[in-house]
Amino acid sequence: MKKPVEIRWHGRGGQGAKTACLLLADAAFSSGKYVQGFPEYGPERMGAPITAYNRISDERCPVHSNIYNPDYVVVVDETLLESVDVTAGLSAQGAVIVNTEKRPEDIRPYLNGYAGKVCTIDARRISEETLGKNFPNTPMLAAAVKVSGVVDPDRFVNDMRASFAHKFATKPQVIDGNMKALTKSMEEVQVG
Repeated sequence: MKKPVEIRWHGRGGQGAKTACLLLADAAFSSGKYVQGFPEYGPERMGAPITAYNRISDERCPVHSNIYNPDYVVVVDETLLESVDVTAGLSAQGAVIVNTEKRPEDIRPYLNGYAGKVCTIDARRISEETLGKNFPNTPMLAAAVKVSGVVDPDRFVNDMRASFAHKFATKPQVIDGNMKALTKSMEEVQVG
């Protein structure tokens, strides 16, 4: 069996890391993949660190556990770099994707000697420009797809349009902002 792509998400309660993780699972499922998407909680409160996981594979995956050696790590809140070893177990052939206005080379010193790719995206700015508020999960989701290549980007955009149309059926004005956030993020993610 080919190894599934494993992604670990780090965020804080209320930032949408769990939602982004589940949206990625939905998008991968829509493209014919086998998927797992699930959160792990500590103290369940707004602002508390949370971790979420994706396993995405072309074949059924019998493993159902947390992910300890991810291929990719997505950090929705840059302040977690000071308190959580986000690169623990991260493959040097993978990448870490951080929500920050900084360049990848400026983030590398906070990553405990991680030698793989470091990617950055200013999800806050993008979400404020496209959605009018700081909702970093949509830009981070797009950056994860772009960097990992786990699903075809064009298919992903189409699937997300359909997902947002369903999710925001009573608020269609939200759909365009989310779609702009996705496409802008895929264009702006920096790989270092």
